[in-house]
Amino acid sequence: MRETLLATAAAGLIALAALPAAAQAPAAGCFRGTLDEGYCDENRDMVADTPDAARQRDPSTLVFAYTPVEDPALYASQFRPLIDHLTRCTGKRTVYFQVTSNAAQVEAMRSGRLHIAGFSTGPTAFAVNLAGAVPFAVKGGPDGFESYRVLMLVRADSPYRTLADLKGKRVAHTSATSNSGNLAPRAFFPGLGLNPDADYRVLYSGGHDRSVMGVSAGDYDAAPVASDVYSRMVARGQVKGENFRVIWQSDPFPTSSFAMAHDLRPELQAKIRQCFLDYRFPEAMVRDLGGNDRFWPATYAEQWAPVRAVADAVNAPYSRAAFDEESRKELEAEARRNAAQSAPRTQEAAPHATPQAASPAAPRP
Repeated sequence: MRETLLATAAAGLIALAALPAAAQAPAAGCFRGTLDEGYCDENRDMVADTPDAARQRDPSTLVFAYTPVEDPALYASQFRPLIDHLTRCTGKRTVYFQVTSNAAQVEAMRSGRLHIAGFSTGPTAFAVNLAGAVPFAVKGGPDGFESYRVLMLVRADSPYRTLADLKGKRVAHTSATSNSGNLAPRAFFPGLGLNPDADYRVLYSGGHDRSVMGVSAGDYDAAPVASDVYSRMVARGQVKGENFRVIWQSDPFPTSSFAMAHDLRPELQAKIRQCFLDYRFPEAMVRDLGGNDRFWPATYAEQWAPVRAVADAVNAPYSRAAFDEESRKELEAEARRNAAQSAPRTQEAAPHATPQAASPAAPRP
């Protein structure tokens, strides 16, 4: 099982390298900043410039995907009203593409198969640098865009009340590329006297919802998770808030970005942006998305500055080399989770198994 999953994952990484010529061709002589080869940033706004007319795209069908921070099937239903709105507003059939990993989502946009996407906070930077994604909006309410905090969750009936209490324990990080589930804790915790890997064992759960459920089930002693995901799980009744204790929280970060491919025809880019900003969520979508009812304009240079600062603090550049290395770690964790799910649970294995079935292996962000 493990070898099969890793073989599938490796093939996915190879597919990420096998990009269309237009995306791979080095943009000779142009300023790129932190962008990968094939993209230019002549206006210094930190995202890929729209290419010349010969390389612009005007697809007949638009493909949208949302970050799999929770069960991917859940979002397919929640975003149905938005998909229908985009079809009407753009005049182009819009479909939802269900992704099982952040890496698969980044790969899909870079390879040209994904046109619009909601990327999780940390993976947004990989999507910008490696896939030519251009963030343009974040969800929010009447008073402004939504933010979230990193929460360190433990069970309410546990003895853990400070970060220092977690030394020698099992702590679930979500994935190597996650801002709230991995990079931010690695940036903040050492200064608070707790060093991931050295002071506690890091176990990658594969998602914020899995981390929360794993703490609830006792599979993990604690987990850093995004507050917005945790709040939605409590609101939906998936878990009870009184069963958890928050022993630490961070300052706010931006939530998922909504981004489009840089090489769409400028008129289509403008139309998509306006369709998002004019949209008001229906009641069910407001409830499902934590009370948010609209999209607010956002830019990568401004709203993602604190996220880039975290990456700088832990020397985790949003580069292709870092992406490949972190993706490898996530794939190995995915293989271990699947192997644990397929094996009989024993007293020794049970603490390390996640409470929900892992998503199928996918190209690994």
